[in-house]
Amino acid sequence: MRCLSIYQNKDIINRLKCPVCGAGMYCEDGKSVFCKGARRHCFDISSKGYINLAVGHSGGGDPKEAVRSRTSFLHKGYYLPFAEAVCRILSEQMSDAAGIVIDAGCGEGYYTEMVADRCGCSVFGFDLSKAAVESGASRALRNDRNDLFYAVAGIYSLPVADESADAVINLFAPCAEAEFSRALKTDGVLLVASAGENHLYGLKKRVYDEPYKNEKRNDMPVNMKRVYHETVRFDITLDSDEDKLALFSMTPYYYRTSKENAERLLGDALVTEAEFDIDVFKKQ
Repeated sequence: MRCLSIYQNKDIINRLKCPVCGAGMYCEDGKSVFCKGARRHCFDISSKGYINLAVGHSGGGDPKEAVRSRTSFLHKGYYLPFAEAVCRILSEQMSDAAGIVIDAGCGEGYYTEMVADRCGCSVFGFDLSKAAVESGASRALRNDRNDLFYAVAGIYSLPVADESADAVINLFAPCAEAEFSRALKTDGVLLVASAGENHLYGLKKRVYDEPYKNEKRNDMPVNMKRVYHETVRFDITLDSDEDKLALFSMTPYYYRTSKENAERLLGDALVTEAEFDIDVFKKQ
């Protein structure tokens, strides 16, 4: 098996902690990652380039079909202005521009990869969806990246040592403030991105008889200081039914909408607002 060069990057591997006993970890043979504890817990490196550190979890997150759909949509650039804003803001707010970033809830790795490329930092991508992590890790393996590390892991139990990261990005995933704070260095930053009040309102008008605006999330950090806020707004136009359905499947209301209502998206081009709230918090 061709080993991803990230496993030869000791600055990355040495920041991991064993999800079983909490000991540090190392990789010596290019095939497995071992913990330094007495029992030397072993985690095999997948042929796709990732490891599974989600001990006690039987699975979760997006299935393969959803991952393929999301990957196709994002790589067509519909959300590029948002991704560029995340990279710009993160670069401005991190004290070490070439530091270590954790993408908590990384999905298929679109933003993970862009942050590494645009910010010049190394990034850990963690997600409970094996299919999503496999997608990102496969791209990293093909390109022999030594700055992108992917593992199946939950955001409430990140497999990294205390104070090991310069920043955490938390894009459209639950905000695990206590765990993020544990993983962050003092003065490290947490970037949280959320759907804005008017996000995809045009799509909702097409699908629902009584469209509604998004409510503010209720899991924002309370023990960290907010140091920056920006709302990013732009319009997107989707001509393809495939892209419309892909976008809709990325939303939480996809799973509670009837097939009949969802089919209203088909046909004419869809123009809708994209609105994102980006907040940055600092660990004190």
